[in-house]
Amino acid sequence: MTATVQRGIIWDVDGTLVDTAKLHFDAWLRLAKELGRDFTEADFAATFGRRNPEIMDYLFDGAYSYDEGIALGERKEGYYRTEAEKQGIEFLPGVRPLVEAFAAMGIPQAIGSSAPVGNLTMILRLTDSAKYFHTVVGMEDTRKGKPDPEVFLTGATRMNVVPVACLVFEDAIAGIEAATAAGMASVGVTFVGHHPAEKLRAAGAHRIVRTLEELSASDVVAAIDAHRETAMRS
Repeated sequence: MTATVQRGIIWDVDGTLVDTAKLHFDAWLRLAKELGRDFTEADFAATFGRRNPEIMDYLFDGAYSYDEGIALGERKEGYYRTEAEKQGIEFLPGVRPLVEAFAAMGIPQAIGSSAPVGNLTMILRLTDSAKYFHTVVGMEDTRKGKPDPEVFLTGATRMNVVPVACLVFEDAIAGIEAATAAGMASVGVTFVGHHPAEKLRAAGAHRIVRTLEELSASDVVAAIDAHRETAMRS
């Protein structure tokens, strides 16, 4: 299919759209203890933003097969979703005005995340925001996790937008690297604090903000157009 839409927005979720880090940490801690291993803040930082099978490989040095990693990861996600339903989830500062503005402008938006689709649809339901997103790309839709660009390229294809006309919102180094590899513009968000601004910039982020309150929809549109024009000239 020929890409015809002029612009597209792709959102990472954890640490960018919402902050569910504590819920995820506690769920991984519980699973790791059940499997006879500790789980530390260093483990969390090293694996944040990666797909569950890759996290299992990191934590257990390849002791579990891919399918076993999927199954054990889903056990962890069950712990996470149970607590998320109890505690509720809200958008991070500045997110909702941007999401609503892009929708009003007719710019398609996608979710591009390493998380299971069940987590992503739950977050959209709890934040009452599913209506704003054209597509959701999660763990089950990819074979390679960030920094591979597959997740973002899949989102662009589903939105019918060329990659150079997309902008990615991310908070993780691997996510910014994935956006860069996809040929997309990107904004690094430091509010949750998983990765420092200088490392996000080094990974290729076109702009760094503490919160998305610093950006307007027109700022983002201008960034996409500038990036696309630069890419087309090169």
